[in-house]
Amino acid sequence: MSELLDFNSSIIEEFRQNGGKVGGPFEGAPMILVHHRGAKTGTERVNPMVYQAIGDNFAVFASKAGHPHHPHWYLNLVANPETTVEVGAETIPVVARVLEGEEREEIWERQKQLMAGFAEYEEKVAGAREIPVVLLERKT
Repeated sequence: MSELLDFNSSIIEEFRQNGGKVGGPFEGAPMILVHHRGAKTGTERVNPMVYQAIGDNFAVFASKAGHPHHPHWYLNLVANPETTVEVGAETIPVVARVLEGEEREEIWERQKQLMAGFAEYEEKVAGAREIPVVLLERKT
């Protein structure tokens, strides 16, 4: 787990130093930093993620690289949907909403076309769970 935390910390640092751009495996991908509060602990955490722009909002994907269980950040957003995200050099208040049905399918299918790795994650979890799509909607 500490390797993942170190990896995420280095991406977060690079993101913040370069106005939202990172290199390495995420070079060129649209990146967002999602703040979330622990469902049990209340501790604030930040995770870097790839996102898909949906109008002025942001879709993120609880793929966990094809792991059979949901990522902790997803469970935290379900428990505490009001949060903030960092996009570029901007911090934006948002409310998280898990998408369902056609709304989810349209965005999920587009994401698999944009980044083939997401289709691989879907194959890995086949039968274990459906990968959630979370829309982070700007608070007005």
